[in-house]
Amino acid sequence: MRLRTLLLFGLSLPGFALAAQSGADVYATTCIECHGSGKFQAPLFGDARQWKKLIREGLNDLVPSALAGIRKMPAKGGNPDLSDEEIARAVIYMANAAGGRFAEPTGADIARWRQKADKRLKK
Repeated sequence: MRLRTLLLFGLSLPGFALAAQSGADVYATTCIECHGSGKFQAPLFGDARQWKKLIREGLNDLVPSALAGIRKMPAKGGNPDLSDEEIARAVIYMANAAGGRFAEPTGADIARWRQKADKRLKK
């Protein structure tokens, strides 16, 4: 089987890792459901007024909230197949679209945010 066929069926070969999706891709496939319409009072994509307070709180609060879930938003926006890195990228993409100036997350950032999310889940 060719590599493309394997990937289409969700199969992988040892030594071949799939690249994490961009924040824009994750937003378009998952986050848009609520952040595109304001469903469940989710802050609207690109609305600087609604995102202002969240951006001030920073990624150390935003990303763990997205990983663990908050209010009516389920963990990982209801898509458990997304990696922590993909969720972080989506949060950064949405925050930056509303005026944030956050950089691409590092591995250390993602590990720290996962620890915070896990603590929230234990409460």
